[in-house]
Amino acid sequence: MYIKEPMKIEDKSMDIIDSVMGDVNFSDEEMLVAKRMIHTTGDFEYRKIIVFKDNFLEEAKASIEKGIKIFTDTKMAYQGINKPALEKSSCELVYYIDDDDVREAAKAKGTTRSACALEKAVENGVKGFVIGNAPTALFRLIELIKEGKVDPDFVVGVPVGFVGAAESKEALREVAVASVSTVGTKGGSNVAASIINALLYMVYPR
Repeated sequence: MYIKEPMKIEDKSMDIIDSVMGDVNFSDEEMLVAKRMIHTTGDFEYRKIIVFKDNFLEEAKASIEKGIKIFTDTKMAYQGINKPALEKSSCELVYYIDDDDVREAAKAKGTTRSACALEKAVENGVKGFVIGNAPTALFRLIELIKEGKVDPDFVVGVPVGFVGAAESKEALREVAVASVSTVGTKGGSNVAASIINALLYMVYPR
């Protein structure tokens, strides 16, 4: 016998996650985000590497409530965000990684499409940034923040990998912006999407 109903599976998963969360000091709402990240990855270590900074939850929830444009650095993160929950908001979800002008810009500049997609997002007035894959996108966002060219409402910065991922997240934590990030190499588009889903479920309960 096994559990077949989706919500019962999720509820059981959250009960199991609850059983290991006694050694962390998250607020109630931070705990909801952390549990969603662990649920998505199946990795309990996340509870030790999540960093919330500069009132991330308050700023992100307020931003979602007023309705903003939210950028994702990958199609995977875009697809992973719960669309019925998103439709309850006035937010617009965008990703530009596959756009022809982004491809051309990346080739001309000798950089990644992710970095150029980020630049396009800033040009298009994006206020929420969700970066789960590309350190170059996060580094470029930090540069633009320091140059005064963008003032994000919030940043989800959880790029994954061994080249620049840990460093880009450390750089994010040094900038005065509402953010959530992970320490080290772990992260990913699925993790980034799970954070936005947790926020949406808080603002618009299922």
